[in-house]
Amino acid sequence: MTKVRRRSPSASRAIHALCGALALLASAAVATAQTFPSKPIRIIVGPSPDAVARVMGQHLHDTWGQPVVIEARTGAGGQIAATTVAGAEPDGHTLLFATPSYTLNTALKTAYYDVLRDFAPAGLIGTGSYTLVVHPSVPAKSFAELVALAKSQPGKLNCASAGIGTAPHIACEAFNRIPGVNVVHVPYRNVNEAMSGVVGNHVQMFVAVSLVAQQQMSSGSVRALATSGTKRSMLLPDLPTLVESGYPNLVLGSWNGFLAPARTPMPILEKLNGEVLRGLDQPQVKERLLMLGQEFLPLDVAGFRAFIEADLKRWTVLIEAIGRERLVSGGQ
Repeated sequence: MTKVRRRSPSASRAIHALCGALALLASAAVATAQTFPSKPIRIIVGPSPDAVARVMGQHLHDTWGQPVVIEARTGAGGQIAATTVAGAEPDGHTLLFATPSYTLNTALKTAYYDVLRDFAPAGLIGTGSYTLVVHPSVPAKSFAELVALAKSQPGKLNCASAGIGTAPHIACEAFNRIPGVNVVHVPYRNVNEAMSGVVGNHVQMFVAVSLVAQQQMSSGSVRALATSGTKRSMLLPDLPTLVESGYPNLVLGSWNGFLAPARTPMPILEKLNGEVLRGLDQPQVKERLLMLGQEFLPLDVAGFRAFIEADLKRWTVLIEAIGRERLVSGGQ
């Protein structure tokens, strides 16, 4: 006959105490979420444009009544912005305006942070694409012509980026690897400086966020050759994709969202996420984001985390194909 061992009174008391503590923690997190936000919200922006962050930040301010401050922490391919948020109090009041730069830095294994370990997903705002632009003096009128030109002049064409480990940097090296050309990577501190390099003809090409590219295209400062998504950009529907241009492996997706510090309570993450989703349903917010080239993929907290995991995997595969050492050295 099997004996049933009974817990000692002290063990039972310890278990009850632990359960009580966990219940108190859970109720405290819910109570904190109910009063969130209780002070101004800081949105930290790295090397990317901040227009999308400002639109959603304005919505959060209008809804909650708390000031929303956009802070630029450019440089180091987003690492300054990332470490600022990763070290902040995990209470939802400090958010990182996240882009693929942060999954890229994690995939390269050169960052001081890990996008999955050190951050919690708060809300995906939208997805988009990049656009390959060249200075008007470059004779190529299509990506195929650019490849032919680069092959005829190895090492003569320069390709700008917003810093080592950013998506434009990966694009420069992907051009070298996949079409088999030899363009020289020139890192700048941020997107605006990189685009200025092309406009000033200091470098010949740049893979920019499509919104930034469109702004310069309209003034005639650059010529666009192709976009980087799996389908044509809503912002630039007349431009072919790199896939259409004959390179199915040259797909570089862009996205924007908010990440909070790790250990931010789930009720706060859900409140942030819910308000982002409500913002995407408001016609005025949606119209402004569409004008900024955003396409919408409504995701809850778990869905956004899965999205980040998939993005990290895609970049990891591409980095392995190009060669991590080459990317870490800046393509030198």
